[in-house]
Amino acid sequence: MAQYLFGSGAMFGIPTADANGNAITNPTPQQFGVLQDVSIDISFETKTLHGQGQFPVAVGRGKGKISGKAKAAQVNGTLYNSLFFGQTLTSGIIAAVNDAVGAVIPSTPFTITPTVPASGTWSRDLGVRDANGLPMTRVASAPIAGQYSVSAGVYTFAAADTSKLVFINYEYTATSTTAKNLTVKNLLMGYAPTFSLALSLPFNGKSFYLRLPCVVSSKLSFAAKNDDFSVPEIDLEAFADTNGDVAYIGTSE
Repeated sequence: MAQYLFGSGAMFGIPTADANGNAITNPTPQQFGVLQDVSIDISFETKTLHGQGQFPVAVGRGKGKISGKAKAAQVNGTLYNSLFFGQTLTSGIIAAVNDAVGAVIPSTPFTITPTVPASGTWSRDLGVRDANGLPMTRVASAPIAGQYSVSAGVYTFAAADTSKLVFINYEYTATSTTAKNLTVKNLLMGYAPTFSLALSLPFNGKSFYLRLPCVVSSKLSFAAKNDDFSVPEIDLEAFADTNGDVAYIGTSE
């Protein structure tokens, strides 16, 4: 029975070195969750030798390249850091509140202190909108109608705006044992984390297996759509390991 391939299969990245070139002695493999599609392209440059005829008399294979990309819907901060950034990942929440409920400006002292999710800490103002969806103007102090000031998460409004509905947006931080956050540093050019890649495509009792021992990622893309799921995409390129091996391929036939 002939072998065919169907579906996106399963793909794993195993970090081998961080962005500073430090070897990872006990790596944690990362699976690309809810994998949508994968493409691997193996290509070569060719050099042709011509005489007086229209077609070449010889063709030589030149430089080769193994590149690819994968789309996986499951968002995983550990995977992105291990395989793309290779820097320091910490536990904790950094997120934003886009207020869709609103709050009414009270009388004296005309302040609103939003309740930060997860018992977190307010960290940055992201603007205030009025009931018509129009942005209010931030000032340092003593706001007048249509203005506000903010300090340490306490929003102060004008007496003239008492009883008006406002929507307060802000950034916050909080502790967490599951959420991850990363500050991306401006490293010297040439530095990138490396990993090995494993792709398994089983179908009808047979399997296709591809392993790339040394890989770097050149691009990580996030695209958000209205009324649809976001499917981040990662681009990759392979190179030879210390043994001169660039790929291992296994088929059932």
